[in-house]
Amino acid sequence: MIATSIVLLFLNVFPSDEAESVQALLRRQVVDWNKADLDAFLEGYWKSPKLVFLSGGTRSEGWETVRDRYRKRYQAEGRAMGQLEFQNVEVEVLGETSAFARGRWELQMPDGKRMGGLFTLILKKRAEGWRIVHDHTSADTPA
Repeated sequence: MIATSIVLLFLNVFPSDEAESVQALLRRQVVDWNKADLDAFLEGYWKSPKLVFLSGGTRSEGWETVRDRYRKRYQAEGRAMGQLEFQNVEVEVLGETSAFARGRWELQMPDGKRMGGLFTLILKKRAEGWRIVHDHTSADTPA
């Protein structure tokens, strides 16, 4: 019974304002992406060599490595960023300074091609606000 009371108290300590702050960060990233402003989009990530990005069976570590990966994939010659949309985003605040978010991403490319998949993000609240410290993004695979 004590453990249940502690859990209920713990869940009530963190207001939904924090979840809304995380949602706002993700909405801002979508706006920045859709303006083709990769630098502004990347402000949502922790600018640290300890940032982790997992996608396509590859592990990338460090903010600069993640930035370079995005540039190569979406801004290299002949590439386009497209129009990004996040769907079904769920945010769970785990503590005063930690949260996770999960949802679906969709990308509409200028040539009409659509891509999408799922993501799970771990976020930490830092002095500059909420930042993504771990990003695990998958792409849909054809059946």
